[in-house]
Amino acid sequence: MIMTLTAVLHSEWIKIRSIRSIYGSLMAVLATTLTITVLILGTSGQEQAARAGSDVLLNTFFALNFGQIAAIAFGATAVSSEFVNGALRISLAAVPRRSLFYAAKMAAIGGSALAVGLVTTFTTFLVGQLFLGEHAIGLGNPGALRAAFGGGIYLALMALLAAGLAALLRSAVAVLSLLIPLFLIVPFVLVDVATAVVRYLPDRAGQAVLQQNPEDGLGPWTGLAVTAVWAAAALLAGWWAVRNRDA
Repeated sequence: MIMTLTAVLHSEWIKIRSIRSIYGSLMAVLATTLTITVLILGTSGQEQAARAGSDVLLNTFFALNFGQIAAIAFGATAVSSEFVNGALRISLAAVPRRSLFYAAKMAAIGGSALAVGLVTTFTTFLVGQLFLGEHAIGLGNPGALRAAFGGGIYLALMALLAAGLAALLRSAVAVLSLLIPLFLIVPFVLVDVATAVVRYLPDRAGQAVLQQNPEDGLGPWTGLAVTAVWAAAALLAGWWAVRNRDA
């Protein structure tokens, strides 16, 4: 069983590494986040940090709002590629046990996203401080190390959320069309009428871990746990679809 799981995990990693669109989306998590961090903090970082009540820690990780889009694209394309040109039938011919195949694929996606996510958050934090002058903080400051680790976990959860939905919807385009408006538009539409609902959306809840002092009622790890519940629900739905639908 262990040898079988190891072999399937290895094959799923080869898929991620060898398909350009998937690997490119994964690398874009780091590239996008770091580029936007340099652009924003390099031009207005010290000005933002000097404002009364400013959360330097949250400002440092602002670019994760864009990096998460790349993480979502990675999770969605890594799964939706199985539904192109009969690739899923080939995969299931090699690994007839659908649950094993699904678990290995999601483990490969989650593991890859977590590794890149942690590199992204720690690099973003360290590079971001270079532009903050006297307002710069270190990893030893309250909440900094937690935010760096939690941010990497958050990116991995967003990739898994997208991966589970892609298994259910069988389309990366459908997943992106659903999640991007949910994260970028819906919170601003609902903020005045349903603040209690907005704080439990997967992105808003998970980003509590990036704040030095979360003020929306969810603690850093509680918010991340809410995002994990969203991801688990999507993964469960995707597993049901893979188990029960025709390839």
